[in-house]
Amino acid sequence: MSYDATFRVWRGDAAGGDLQTFTVPVNEGEVVLDVVHRLQATQAGDLAVRWNCKAGKCGSCSAEVNGRPRLMCMTRMSTFGEDETVTITPLRTFPVVRDLVTDVSFNYDKAAQIPPFTPRARDADGNHRMQQVDVERPQEFRKCIECWLCQDTCHVIRDHEDNKRAFAGPRFLIRLAELDMHPLDVVDRKHAAQDEFGLGYCNITKCCSEVCPEGIHLTDNGIIPLKERVVDRRYDPLTWLGSKIGRRPRR
Repeated sequence: MSYDATFRVWRGDAAGGDLQTFTVPVNEGEVVLDVVHRLQATQAGDLAVRWNCKAGKCGSCSAEVNGRPRLMCMTRMSTFGEDETVTITPLRTFPVVRDLVTDVSFNYDKAAQIPPFTPRARDADGNHRMQQVDVERPQEFRKCIECWLCQDTCHVIRDHEDNKRAFAGPRFLIRLAELDMHPLDVVDRKHAAQDEFGLGYCNITKCCSEVCPEGIHLTDNGIIPLKERVVDRRYDPLTWLGSKIGRRPRR
């Protein structure tokens, strides 16, 4: 079964733009990206849109669909009524390049600032040994496809451009949490999380978790535990005292 849907798509560039209205055929089982491709092929050949795998694994086709950050390839048209207008706009947090394409280089700049994984020396037999429970804790965060939807929805940088200098955003806070939880990593990133990446700016609204297409619990499993470890390190008197007392040398 097919029908004609009304789409409003933002067209423009860094200098400005507006929403343009199109009527596009929709077939049963299609996703928003299918319809955008049809629009591109039949009515707006110069429409700029970023996409790659069309399987929800590359994170390229991020946009705001009816005001909600989504992957267009994972948003089924059956989500909307046949008489409902579908509005597609670029990610609001990042500068527009053209149409639905935004400049997300902010994220790559922040990624480059994070101290890399630094494992401890191998055991005497050349192996690394870890408890399975320690391996599983950060495993969830490795599902991230870097679609930047969590970054886009985070009001700390969505509504306050100036905060980008001090706040890395939820994607990189869970990267810091992942490394801090890793049983082999030896770099202490707790002070950097607070002082360099703006952990304190996060007020735990959980909007990042709500839009994650991989179902990662960024706030509950990553950001909150990282906040707790930072507080322990900085403000717990016993932890502070323990850090000041040197260990007795082995005989």
